Amino acid sequence: MQIMCLNGWGGTLYSDLLPYLSQAVPDVLCLQEVVHTPESDKDWLTYRDGDHILPQRANFFRDVCAALPEHVAVFCPAAQGVLWDEEQSISSQWGLATFVHRSFPIVGQVQGFVHKGYAAESYGDHPRSRSAHGIRVYDYATDRAVSITHMHGLRDLNGKKDTPERFEQAKRLLNISQAVSEPGDLRVVCGDFNVEPGSETIRLLEDDGLVELVNHYGVETTRNSHYKKPGKFADYMLIDRVEEIIDFQVLQKPEVSDHCPLVLTLKTDAQKDQLCKDSVQVLLA
Repeated sequence: MQIMCLNGWGGTLYSDLLPYLSQAVPDVLCLQEVVHTPESDKDWLTYRDGDHILPQRANFFRDVCAALPEHVAVFCPAAQGVLWDEEQSISSQWGLATFVHRSFPIVGQVQGFVHKGYAAESYGDHPRSRSAHGIRVYDYATDRAVSITHMHGLRDLNGKKDTPERFEQAKRLLNISQAVSEPGDLRVVCGDFNVEPGSETIRLLEDDGLVELVNHYGVETTRNSHYKKPGKFADYMLIDRVEEIIDFQVLQKPEVSDHCPLVLTLKTDAQKDQLCKDSVQVLLA
């Protein structure tokens, strides 16, 4: 099973991202910063927040669904606000989405909020509402369930330092992961946490038995050349059994967002059997 976690940057680089996803075809894609505008058939709209103006791929959720036609897609909105088509305002939803290949049945899921609640009338003041989604899927290759929970952590205009709001957010994220998991599950938690590597968020999750992989593997940054601000980290992935990992990568290339894709590949039973045989051969040599 391969799990990818990525902040999609509102589809800004969709012309690079969609071909990449069509080629990579992760079994599970945890995608943050997703735009969904069912009231419009426009390709692009504009986000305005004071002097902060950004192009937004108006139906980014629909675009990714088309790139991954064999996946079951779940969109989890955090807020409905306004995007602009020149001077016309158009209601648009913003949140995160999870895509699961149809060969992995979803046998449980929990959707909730890690900061505030659903903002129905506007995106709201910073730090804005943030959602999380947890799924429990069955992996027939290993005859077990895997629970995967991701969030997009709140953006604080003062930076990524620890705050009481972020600590409460981490507790809510952990609660969602625990709620969707059952004893014996392999557990994964990931997302754009918007915190530094030594944050209370990471410590809280690690205290629950999870290992944070960006630090574990000595990754130097989870951002790329499109990110011009100070700070090298935002995205994290944790697992409760590192021995189940066959590969973990933070991909600098291709650049499909201002965040790097985090890609976790888990062992199958066949790979476990081969590793056991290799170990026996080494011991007998």
